[in-house]
Order: sequence, then structure tokens, then C-alpha cells
Amino acid sequence: MNASVIIIGTGFGGIGLAIRLLQAGRRDFVLLEKANDIGGVWRENHYPGAACDVPSHLYSFSFERHFDWSRTFSPQADILRYLRHCTDKYGLRPYMRFGKEVTHARFEASTGQWQVACADGSRFQSRVLVAATGQLSRPLIPPGLQIEAFKGVQFHSAHWNHDYDLTGKKVAVIGTGASAIQFVPHVAARAAQLTLFQRSPPYVLPKPERLYKGFWRWLFDHAPWLVTLHRAWIYAALEYRQPVLRGVRLWMHLVERMFQKHLQEQVPDPALRKQLTPDYPLGCKRILISDDYYPALARSNVQLVTEPVQRLDASGVITASGRHFPADCVILGTGFDAAHFLAPIRVTGLDGLTLEQAWRDGISAYLGLTVHGFPNLFILYGPNTNLGHNSIVYMLESQFNYVLSALAKLGEKKDAALNVRQPVQQAFDQDLQQRLTASVWSGGCHSWYLDEKGRNSNNWPGFTFRYRALTRQLNSDDYEWVGAAAHH
Repeated sequence: MNASVIIIGTGFGGIGLAIRLLQAGRRDFVLLEKANDIGGVWRENHYPGAACDVPSHLYSFSFERHFDWSRTFSPQADILRYLRHCTDKYGLRPYMRFGKEVTHARFEASTGQWQVACADGSRFQSRVLVAATGQLSRPLIPPGLQIEAFKGVQFHSAHWNHDYDLTGKKVAVIGTGASAIQFVPHVAARAAQLTLFQRSPPYVLPKPERLYKGFWRWLFDHAPWLVTLHRAWIYAALEYRQPVLRGVRLWMHLVERMFQKHLQEQVPDPALRKQLTPDYPLGCKRILISDDYYPALARSNVQLVTEPVQRLDASGVITASGRHFPADCVILGTGFDAAHFLAPIRVTGLDGLTLEQAWRDGISAYLGLTVHGFPNLFILYGPNTNLGHNSIVYMLESQFNYVLSALAKLGEKKDAALNVRQPVQQAFDQDLQQRLTASVWSGGCHSWYLDEKGRNSNNWPGFTFRYRALTRQLNSDDYEWVGAAAHH
């Protein structure tokens, strides 16, 4: 099937760009989705307590800001409902192809077209390819855990087994990241015994949660300007946290004080408090928010183990010292493989170059969007566009502007493709890596932000309004034309 634009994925990136294309009068696109429904990370992650840690009024599109959010930080079901609302309101379903798992995408220089192959044998062709596969779509199972040796029930938090009743069971949870701190309180309330294995403690801050009751909902409905004001206020408040990530001492000190007060108030036991106090700089790993995580760990049926997990055996978990912790069920809260963008899709660009080869010495993309050697390929939420302080949806909307600007540029030459110049990408990356080295993410902790070589290919080190300014429109000087009609 032929289209001008193929978008892979129907999460926030794919849906948002599709709406912007329709608003720009374009109907020549198709969305390919591996699953049988939309939603991306919000379809996959339905574990108990799953919610967003960015306030809903900002974790939503600026062009679709009116929605009856139930609370400040929306639970997974609300966010999925919002994405379905956007899909149906803008009539996106006719453009979607479900059950289409992309396995290979290849650029053909002779025709200037991307050839896209799916696992079910179907093929698609387009001039422009947009990868909206996100960073958090592949659950990470730490190698060497030997999970197959365990004879009880085990699952990853992203594949939650709702049919298994945890009531009265001995449950082992491995990992204390963003997902774990949301589901651990729910598991602790039901299990007879919960053993939580922590590699290093996160910084957990209070969650300023508020339920949007009738009065607030009525106000938001009847005074649209209030929603705009509310969004602006949330944006400013979150952007204000950026200096913490740059290691500005005064800011860090204020947030550390907030963390210590929260821990002190919620965990009366000094020994447990010590185990829950990080030994790395604030912000080096993702800062988390929760009001029920610490109280859950203080329960009598919960045991925190800080020894490294070595492996699983038939009946439980074995730590590095050889201690054995029996379990009926093991839940992996081990996060996602965020370091390999677009994997497992095989992407081949000019002269048979694959993305894997292009990224052998480190993953990078110009503005997080384009890669030299891969013309007309745009990566949404690509390398170095993740945030530690604000809404990813804001970053995505900046990228939509850029893609639309690129499409307008491509309208000038029918059969040619835009390839970012190597020196442009290199200079951008060098500057970026320099700024990242000076950030708290290089503070010596082991986090999912860093790859095996210690390179940060995930995070954006600056203010988000700076990123928006950089992506407002495509600069022709940054690109070269390739393909049959490049020189006409």
C-alpha cells in the first residue's frame, strides 16, 4: 500500500502527529500499530496504581486540552480514555492498521521511497517514515536472572497478570523504579509477605495530588481560559525544576530538604530510613513522587532487601550472599530497554547502512529527530529528547512542528529526500554531550539514562522552551537533497 507518510505506533506521538496532519489538510498517511488497539505505553502498562507523574492538564495536547480529568495525576485508565477520545474525535481510525508489527524498513535511493515490511507479510511504501515507537515499549529482563528456573508465577509489571490473586501469597518484587513505587503499595496491602529487592533507593518526593471535584470540573468546562492558565502554571512550575538537573546547589538543597522531610515523616524506623536514603546526587536517577510508597515499606508484612539479586531458583530468589527468599510469585519491576531506539525494527538507509551500524559508537540524532544516512526518517521522542523535569507531550508537539515544516519543504521537490548533513549532526551531538557531562545525570549513579558505555542518549539537558525554539522549523542549510531528483 502507498502513502506519503507512514507513522509507526499509536501512542501520544503517533496520534498527535496524525491529528496535526489532518489539521494541515493532509490525508495521505497511515498509522501502523503492532497491537490491536491504540495507546502505546498507556495500553501496555495497566498494573495496579499505574499513573502519570506529570499533571494531566499538561500531559495532554495543547490542541485538545478540554477533558474531564479525574485528578491531578491521572491514572492509566484516564490517559487511555483520553487517547481514545482524541482518536475518535478527529476520526483517526480509518487511517490505522492494527496487528501490523513492523520488522524492517528500507530506504530506496532510486525511488526516494521507504519500503516497510510487517511481520504478517504485508508491505507498505511511503516517501516519509515517522517512528513513533517511544522509549518505553520493550520490558527489560535483566540477563542472568534465570527466570525460567522459577516454578511459581512470574511476570513483568508491563505484562501484569490480573488473573492471579495475590491475596495471602508470598510475593517477591525485584526493582524500585517508577513502576514499582506505584504498584508496591497495592501488592503490600494484599500479600501475606512482600519481599522487595532494591538495588539503590530512589529519591521520593510528596505527590501534590488533588481530586477534580464537581466545582473544578464545572469551572474548567465553563471557563476555557482557566485551563490555559492552569496549563501555563503547571508548565512554569515544572520548568522551574530544570536547574536541579544542572546541579545548581541552592535548588538541589531545597529539593533534598523536601525529600528528607518526606522520608522522616513517613518512615519512623531509623534503620529503614538509612536503607531508603540514596548515596548519589539528587536527579542522577529519575526523581519519583508518591505518598503511599514509604508507608507501604513500613508495614510489618514487608521486608526490604538491599543485597544484589543473583538469580531465581524453583522456589524463590537467591541473593549474592547465597541467602534464599521463598516466593509464590515474582514480579519484575525492572523497567524498560530505553537504550535501543526503534529496536527490534531493522532500519536500512543509504548504501545498505543500518541504524545499528550508524549508532555503533553511540546513539545520536540531530534534534533527536533525524539521522545522517536515513533520509526522510523522523524519530519522535528520539535520542536525547526524554525529560527529567517536564511533560514529554510538550516535546512531542515541538517535534510535530518540525515534521510539518519538513513536509512543506519536501513539497518543493517531488522525488528527492532530505538527509541531515553529517557535520551538522556531529556538532549538535558534541555540544549536547558536553552539556550532559556537566549535568547531575553524570553524577556517578547507574541509571537507565546511560548506555553500557556510560553515554547519555536519552535526556535533553536544557529548558524545553529552548528545544521548542530549535524545532520551530526545518533549516534547509542543515540538510542535503538526495535521490533521483536531488539536483533538478
